Formats: sequence, C-alpha cells, structure tokens
Amino acid sequence: MNDRYDVVIVGGAVIGSAVAYFLMANPDFNGSVLVVERDPTYRFASTSLSSSSIRVQFSNPINVKISQFGSAFIKDFAHVMQVAGEAPPDLNFHQGGYLFLANAEDQAQTLRENHAVQRACGADVVLWDQAQLSEAFPHLNVDDIVLASYGRSGEGWFSNTGLLNGFKAKARELGADYVTDEVVAIAREGNRVTGVSLKSGAVIAAGHIVNASGPRAALTARMAGLDVPVEPRKRTLFVYDCAKTPEGSATVNNGRLPLMIDPTGVFCRPEGRYFLSGAAPVEDPAVGWGDFEPRWEEFEDQIWPALATRSPAFEAIKVVNQWAGHYDFNRLDHNLIVGRHPEVRNFVFANGYSGHGLQQGPAAGRAVSELITYGNFRTLDLTEVGYERIIENRPFLEKSVI
Repeated sequence: MNDRYDVVIVGGAVIGSAVAYFLMANPDFNGSVLVVERDPTYRFASTSLSSSSIRVQFSNPINVKISQFGSAFIKDFAHVMQVAGEAPPDLNFHQGGYLFLANAEDQAQTLRENHAVQRACGADVVLWDQAQLSEAFPHLNVDDIVLASYGRSGEGWFSNTGLLNGFKAKARELGADYVTDEVVAIAREGNRVTGVSLKSGAVIAAGHIVNASGPRAALTARMAGLDVPVEPRKRTLFVYDCAKTPEGSATVNNGRLPLMIDPTGVFCRPEGRYFLSGAAPVEDPAVGWGDFEPRWEEFEDQIWPALATRSPAFEAIKVVNQWAGHYDFNRLDHNLIVGRHPEVRNFVFANGYSGHGLQQGPAAGRAVSELITYGNFRTLDLTEVGYERIIENRPFLEKSVI
C-alpha cells in the first residue's frame, strides 16, 4: 500500500470492487486505485446476504438498461473475469425469469405501462392473461389474477459471492490494491477531499474518493462534511422445503419456475431443491448497523399465508434456513445515487441501491469509472440518478420497486 492513490474506494463489496475493476480495465485510465474494506469476510455485506437476482422489469428506461447491461455482463462473466492460472469464475446464472402478478385493474395498468417501456428498450417480456398464466404455471391459483408479466430471458438469479470475488480478483490482477482497514476520517480542503485516515493509523492522499460503503454510506459522507439519505433497512429471507415441489411443472422454460412476485408483495423463487422467499415488512424502520436478527414472525404472519393462497404446493412447507441482511435504503426514492457531489467534485457517490445493488453493480461500476476517467458518462447516461436530485428533493420515478 502506498501513501497516495489517484482513487480511494471506501467499501470493497460488489459496488466498490466493480468500480475498481472498470477503472483498472479501462485503457484510458492510467492511475492507481486503493480499495479499503473493513471486513474482508463480507459476512454482513449486503452483497453476501442478498437474494442474488436480476430483472429488467422496471418502469424507468434507465433501470431497464442498467439491468440489460448487467445481464449481458453476467452471461459473459467467466470469459471477461478470467484470472491467469485460475479456473473461469462460474456465476451459475439461472435464467428463470421474473413473474409479476396483478389482481386489480390498477396493478394491471401499471404492468401494461411498464411493459411498454420494457419493450421499447428491447426487453424480452410478455404480458399474459389468466388462461395463459395458468397454462404456463399450472401449480398456481389464478382465479383472482387480472394480468401477469413474465420475463422470458435476461432475468434470473446467480452467485452473489461469485460476482463479488470475480470483480475483486480481476481488479487485483489488473493492479488495484486492497487493504483490510477502516476509513475513520476524510480530509477536505475547501471544495476538494484530499485523503483518508485509516483506523490502523495510516494516512492516504487521494485524487478521488468513491463512497461505496453500502448501508454505511451516510457515515462515510459525513466524514467529508456531506450528507446522503441512505440508511440500513432490514430484510429477512427464508429458505423453505416443500412436501411436493412444483419445480419442473412449468410448461415454459424447460419446466423451471420463475421468481414470482405475488400481488401481496411476497416473492419466492427456486433455490436448488428448496425455495427462497421474502417480503418487505409491514413496518420498515431504519435499524442499527449491527442488527442482523431475522424477523422470524414475517414467515408465519406474512409470507406463508400468501404462498399457500397462491399455490397448493406451498401449503405444506417447512423453513430450513433464514437470515437477515440490510438494504442501503435511499429514503428519497428507493433508487441508486451515482455521481459526483456538485460542489465537492472529487467525491463520488455510488450508494442507495435499495436492494438492487447486486444487479446494478456492473453498470454502476462502469459509470463511476467513466466519471473519473473522462469527467462524464460515456455509455449509459446516469445523470438522472445523480446526487443533484438529492439536493433538489427531486425523486427519480420508479414504479416497480419490490
């Protein structure tokens, strides 16, 4: 580790490591990169505790395009992230698709409007009526369903730790430095940040600082005298076994079931021989950064009743595992914040993904690397999700938030 770097990235999970990779892989960037990660085990990182899924079914074209890039990148990950002397990293991408169900006309109209945006972006998404839905997934109770939206390709789930480790290994091979330490202070002179102080006592000068610290984003910003409306919100995931699994019963996609979002907001998807499920809690306060106690009651009170109503296959199920992770929740509009601070121009935000960080990591990493290298976005213009909207209290509209 040196005492000065062109870019210091605070946080080395999937966002920070994606930024490091895209910087080091860009032939137009000839600088040095340091990634500071407080916990190299990533035990409590949002990356490690997520449901590890990706979808293109959003209502805003920017989010659709972000995920389209992410999906293509994941498909080609083994080739792009090959490290000399090691086996190609396999993300085990299951293209099971997403299935959104609507049981009221207002929900159905939202699906239609979203579908128009998705199709305009070239997404492979179809709308089904009740009969088409029942034919595709005969295990479902569909009597109350008005409309369904199904992603036929480009959506599914994959290895979260594989994505993180792949980015990290390739970034290091290309020359990025990683250090196990914690940023405890950020130096600032006027409208520039100049470096970081680490818990170990080291002081590192920096040309740019990237805030990629997940649910701790506000803590990092405050060290620079700045603010970002990001806080940890707890999400509990449950893995359950079925007495009689419906996996394999679909008449589409080789029998594979999708990630289904029930009108209640409860979702489930296959997870090997089991199923993974979760839902936004009825009460959703900010929690402490060290609070990872699962909300056990959510399964009995919220998730199981919805699943059992939707499919007879989910009446006899048993929880075999559960855990809680944190969303880096953007209080303004539940969407990513990617961009420079308008006054402190060498402080870059990559925060507030609100549960979408894993799938949006590739596009966000590329975008931040372009800002630092060229001073602007070159591939996908993410100006609308920049920090300026936070100052102006101008939410970025996205109707399809799970």
